[in-house]
Amino acid sequence: MSARNSSRRDYHIVVLGAGCPGERADFRVLLLAQFVQNIWIESYDPTIEDSYRKQIEVDSWQEARIQFSVLTEVYLGTAMHVGDNPTTVPSYYTQTSTHTLYRELYMKTGQGFLLVFSITSQSSLNELSDLREQIIRIKDDENVPIVIVGNKSDLDQDRMVSRQEAFTVSQNWGNAPYYETSARRRANVDEVFIDLCRQIIRRDNNHSSQDYDDEANSPTEKKHKRRRFGRCVIL
Repeated sequence: MSARNSSRRDYHIVVLGAGCPGERADFRVLLLAQFVQNIWIESYDPTIEDSYRKQIEVDSWQEARIQFSVLTEVYLGTAMHVGDNPTTVPSYYTQTSTHTLYRELYMKTGQGFLLVFSITSQSSLNELSDLREQIIRIKDDENVPIVIVGNKSDLDQDRMVSRQEAFTVSQNWGNAPYYETSARRRANVDEVFIDLCRQIIRRDNNHSSQDYDDEANSPTEKKHKRRRFGRCVIL
């Protein structure tokens, strides 16, 4: 096994943000489709969850393999799928309840989070604060790897959120990295995922070093090389 392959790790990344009723496609899904498949989607038929996989190289030496599970709101229609089983959804409130359960589950298991808003929607930025607070509460950790993403940078003429306002949010959140992206033009799409993976790897290496020190102090503990497995989820 090569040194590069031996350093490959699997991670669970969660993409969170406000959905936009009435739009033909969820901008979080568009970001993911560009990153994973390098395609632009004009419209799609949303289900509650789909899966993708992608292997990426970080800083020319660290490989990260990511599984993407897509979780989206279903605003229209009454049917959605959970896994392979069709489920009848009698109302939007039932859909919201199901979505909330999935979101809390993925917050528990996520190792890093993309918090995405549209620069054309002030309310989508406002919602991120509640999402971040929920992540911190569920994980009991104020230093969870986070990247803030302002999507739709190609619609600057329709901008409702200034760059300065977004940078202020970033500073208030401990200087969390902030990027403006365009899923349509594929601007900064790779960068946001690479940055988040880099944060997770740095944190993972720090934890691994601490675990190694703990094992070295234990005469009976066997040393094992560990691989971490996970997914990337969009919510």
